[in-house]
Amino acid sequence: MDQQAGDPRRITLHDPADFAPMRRAGQLAAATLDMIAPHVRPGVTTGELDQLCHDFMVANGAVPATLGYRGYTKSSCISINHVVCHGIPGERVLQEGDILNIDVTPLLDGWHGDSSRMYVAGTPSTKARLLMDVTYESLMRGIAAVRPGATLGDVGHAIQSYVEKHRFSVVRDFCGHGIGQRFHAPPNVLHFGRPGEGPVLKPGMFFTIEPMVNAGRPEVKILDDGWTAVTRDRSLSAQFEHMVGVTEKGCEIFTLSPAGLHKPNLG
Repeated sequence: MDQQAGDPRRITLHDPADFAPMRRAGQLAAATLDMIAPHVRPGVTTGELDQLCHDFMVANGAVPATLGYRGYTKSSCISINHVVCHGIPGERVLQEGDILNIDVTPLLDGWHGDSSRMYVAGTPSTKARLLMDVTYESLMRGIAAVRPGATLGDVGHAIQSYVEKHRFSVVRDFCGHGIGQRFHAPPNVLHFGRPGEGPVLKPGMFFTIEPMVNAGRPEVKILDDGWTAVTRDRSLSAQFEHMVGVTEKGCEIFTLSPAGLHKPNLG
């Protein structure tokens, strides 16, 4: 939610023992997103979805890290259609064909699990479905580039090149981030870049990869609430997010869906 410039020298290298609590926190985030999938349908409010996510995280021994974070008042972010990220749940009623990103961050035993997925209320348009498919695939291509000795520029390039090949655009104003016992930490994980540039990846780095992809131009603006980011041209936007840890040979995805709902109800 908060992107702070990070000194690469301050990137935390976690011990092998730290993978276990991150795995538990990540799996709770993923289970929360699994749980909410059947509730996403026309007629439900985003506030109702937020309450369900809140109750599930609390029932499983966690607290929602977003609740009270820098004055944020909800337990999730729910971003609909042209909202890029940080949409605030409330009275908005989902309509047929709405696409939405649900982003949750349970804080479990002092460790953050951060993940988001796209959902559809009803049936998406052909363009919306393609946008979501491309966004998901770009995330997975970015993750495939994560290994010791690679750079964050390699990750960003893998995402950007795939997205732009499909004539969509990558949002520049927001990025992924280091994570662990802190919600946001170095490094900043850009979803665009050039191979070989940026911090070199090392075992023990934990961070999110969370590309935001617009059907139109990449520019965004922040609404008067201080949180909600929308596309300037009102084009559709999509996002998927995983949390990963760099291992000796590649990376571990902490937030894979236990139920296999990697792209919930997208058809």
